[in-house]
Amino acid sequence: MNVPTELRAGIRDVLPLFLGIVPFAVVFGVAAVDAGLTAVQAVGLSVFVFAGAAQLATLELLAANAAVPVVVLTAVVINLRMLMYSASIAPYFRSLAGRSKAVMAYFLTDQAYALSVAHYGPLGEVTTGAPGSDDASDGGHADDADDDAGDADDHPDSGPTTSSLADRRWYYLGVAVSLWVVWQLGTVAGLVLGTGVPESWGLDFTVPLVFLALLVPAMKDVPTTTAGVVGGVVAVAAAGLPLNLGLLVGATVGILAGLLAERGRR
Repeated sequence: MNVPTELRAGIRDVLPLFLGIVPFAVVFGVAAVDAGLTAVQAVGLSVFVFAGAAQLATLELLAANAAVPVVVLTAVVINLRMLMYSASIAPYFRSLAGRSKAVMAYFLTDQAYALSVAHYGPLGEVTTGAPGSDDASDGGHADDADDDAGDADDHPDSGPTTSSLADRRWYYLGVAVSLWVVWQLGTVAGLVLGTGVPESWGLDFTVPLVFLALLVPAMKDVPTTTAGVVGGVVAVAAAGLPLNLGLLVGATVGILAGLLAERGRR
């Protein structure tokens, strides 16, 4: 079997991250059991949403009997960063067909974005097609056959390790699909483990523990630290709001504070 080199490279590069992803997925499965979800509901949430932080926030709100619109809106706010990821990585896949972009967008995660962009190299070294080619003339809506044409048109110096659109796509899928598979298996493992844990043990602490594990490493500079601190303080202060809107208010205010801090730094 001829497995593309970049697919293998993507799988190889993402392997170390499984040390963090597997426990996270298991915790989500356990927390889903603790929140009263059935196995089908938990797996369905994991497959449909496929976003760890949003899934855990959803569990918290469902367990607190929050209104469905609040649950959905909170998940959307938490995942707003995916808009920025999409805008950043889109130039590397501009000549892909729309359906291919939709599939790849579904698999987009923090880890898939970070590894892929780092592997592709500086954006300035990547082109999507020569003038007059399908890539340049159809606004990025070429079909899959055109993808191959786009590959041939890629700039010869399009990145230190991936020189064609096909390479970039294989690498992305190697990382992203591997993460998806491990996340789903971890969720199922958590569901099995959760049903075997005595209720008297109590597992409520697992969800905030995971959020702290996600938050602290992300607070690397003034804007992210400002967003985390302000969002946390506001969420605690607004905890008494009806429909559990405190989390949503805290997340929104935290994001705005981070954006203001980023603007002030420039």
